Amino acid sequence: MADVNEFRFATNVFTLESAGAFAGRCRRIEALGYDTLFAADHLGVVAPFPTLVAAAQATERLRVGTLVLNAPFWNSELLARDVATTDVLTGGRLELGLGAGHMKWEFDEAGIGWDPIGRRVDRLEALIEGLGRRFAEGGYPQQAELRAGLDLAPLQPVQRCGFGGTGPPLLIGGTGDRVLQLAAERADIVGVAGAVQVPGQAPGVLRIATAAEADERVRFARERAGARADRLEWQVLVQAVVVTDDREAAARALLERFGPMTSVEELLDTPFALIGTVERMADQVLRDRDRYGFTYYTVHGPYLEAFAPVLERVRTLGG
Repeated sequence: MADVNEFRFATNVFTLESAGAFAGRCRRIEALGYDTLFAADHLGVVAPFPTLVAAAQATERLRVGTLVLNAPFWNSELLARDVATTDVLTGGRLELGLGAGHMKWEFDEAGIGWDPIGRRVDRLEALIEGLGRRFAEGGYPQQAELRAGLDLAPLQPVQRCGFGGTGPPLLIGGTGDRVLQLAAERADIVGVAGAVQVPGQAPGVLRIATAAEADERVRFARERAGARADRLEWQVLVQAVVVTDDREAAARALLERFGPMTSVEELLDTPFALIGTVERMADQVLRDRDRYGFTYYTVHGPYLEAFAPVLERVRTLGG
C-alpha cells in the first residue's frame, strides 16, 4: 500500500497504435516519474486487463490499475479470475478501481440492462462482496482433489492488502452519496470524480464539478469514513491540463470545447482542471492537498507530457 500522505501521479490510456509503440509509451510514462497507468472500462477503447499486463511487462516499477470498471458489466467470479491473473502477471502491481457506470449508451450497445443508479450501486456493492469472498476462500472446493493430485496452488492475487487483506488495493470512484459512502467504508483509495451529470440531460452528459462541489463531496465522504478517513488515499481525476500565461483566455477556449456548463471563474477554481504556468499549477496541487486532501493525481493521457513538469515541481516543493 502507498503512503497516503505522499503524492502519487498517474495517467491513463485509451488507444493503441501497436505493441511496440505502446511499450515505448509506457517506458516514457515511467521515465517522466508517473507512478501508475490506468485503463478505463469503456466501449471503443482498450480492454483493461491485457493492456495493464502489457504495460507492466514493458516497465520496471509502474503500477497499473482500472479507473474504473463498470460494475454492471462484470460477474464477480469471472472478474476475480481476471484480477488474480493480472495481479500475478504484473508482479503485484495492480490497483482495482470500481464504479457504478454512467454512460447509458454503452449499456445499450452491449445489450446490458440500464438500471437506476440505486440498483447499479447495489450491483457494485454485490461485486465487492463477491470478490472479497472469492479472494478469501483460496480456491473452489470442487477443484480441491484436482489441485491435490496435480500439486497445483489455487489462483489468488499476489497482493493481500485490499478487500480486508485478501486482494489488491480497492479504489472506488464516483460522485453520488451511495458510491462515496461505499468508498468511505470499503475502499483503500477514494476517487472523487470531477464530472457531474447535467440534470435534465441524457445519462452521460457531464460537466466539470466546481470547487464548492468538491468541498462538499470530500466532506461527505470523510464524514462517512470516520476514523478511516486519514488512512485512505484521496484520488482526483484532472480533466484538463493547459500550460499558459493567460489563464482566462485558456479557460474560455476550454469552455468552447466543454460547453457553457460552468463559468470561467469556476473552471479556474476547480481542482479538476489545471490551467496556468507550471509554477502556478504546482502551487494549486499543493493548495488542493491542504484543502481537499487529494494526494493521488491522475491526468488524461493526452495531457501526460504537459503535466510532467508540474509533477516534478510538486515533488521538489513538497511532495
